[in-house]
Amino acid sequence: MAQSDGIIKPKTKRSKRFLESRAPKLAEKEKCAMIMKGGNANQNISQALKDIYSFKKPNAVLYKKKNITRPFEDSTSLEFFSKKSDCSLFLFGSHNKKRPNNLVFGRLFDFHVLDMIELGIEKYVSLSEIKMSKCPEGTKPMLVFAGEAFDMNNEYKRLKSLLIDFFRGPSVSAVRLAGLEHVLHFTAVDDKIFMRSYRSLLKKSGCKTPRIELEEIGPSFDFVLRRTHLASDDLYKLSHKQPKALKPKKKKNISHDVFGTKFGRVHMQKQDLSKLQTRKMKGLRKRKGEVVDGGGEDEVSTKVAKVQS
Repeated sequence: MAQSDGIIKPKTKRSKRFLESRAPKLAEKEKCAMIMKGGNANQNISQALKDIYSFKKPNAVLYKKKNITRPFEDSTSLEFFSKKSDCSLFLFGSHNKKRPNNLVFGRLFDFHVLDMIELGIEKYVSLSEIKMSKCPEGTKPMLVFAGEAFDMNNEYKRLKSLLIDFFRGPSVSAVRLAGLEHVLHFTAVDDKIFMRSYRSLLKKSGCKTPRIELEEIGPSFDFVLRRTHLASDDLYKLSHKQPKALKPKKKKNISHDVFGTKFGRVHMQKQDLSKLQTRKMKGLRKRKGEVVDGGGEDEVSTKVAKVQS
């Protein structure tokens, strides 16, 4: 590929296909996440990254080597790896004396860091420590958020949006009941965030609707909110902008009432009622010599004359 004036021109068909796959599209593919650890990550952080990677597979890239970088001080290395792996989400794990057991969740817009939120792990139970049957790989999880902070605090609102972006899974048009088996529950209380993972079991209830029980499968985290790097309101609004081709077109003369009933207004052309076909009855048949066209006094006098005769 040749580069001139900041524009990359492909020389082969393979490089052309590669550039076309990276070019902006109306319907983007599912967001991928890159998961990496810092240069001083301990065993707990490495295991936590592997457990979260198991939730994101196959739409995730796990870097096994350590990367000496500090996202809040210099994010150029994250942006470089994002462009290389074509990922718009990232999870960075680190550990040091000042901030032990750190996980940094973040997302990028146009290969530049948009949001970053640092969470400290206070308590962690790995996926392997809980001896229960696990959900299959690639299962779309159900996300549950509890706590007033997710609706009141601006930082917690962004955290909720970031976690939904990270764990939401593929976009599907329909889901079967048996496929709703993985639940991720986030609770914000007393300046802490509790993350729990459950498997939903469908039990017999004696009726059509099954009885649902939750079984913890791990991993479980007790987080505390630390540093945040949030985008400005203008940039955040720009990242949510949709192209005009994807916006639904407004349909004219269609309205809905409070109950959701759809009403439509139909505009019809002016009808000629003289040619309207009515029900054929014996009393309405035309008589011989009766004048139908015209109207007014002439027609009435003709009928009167016939009656007198």
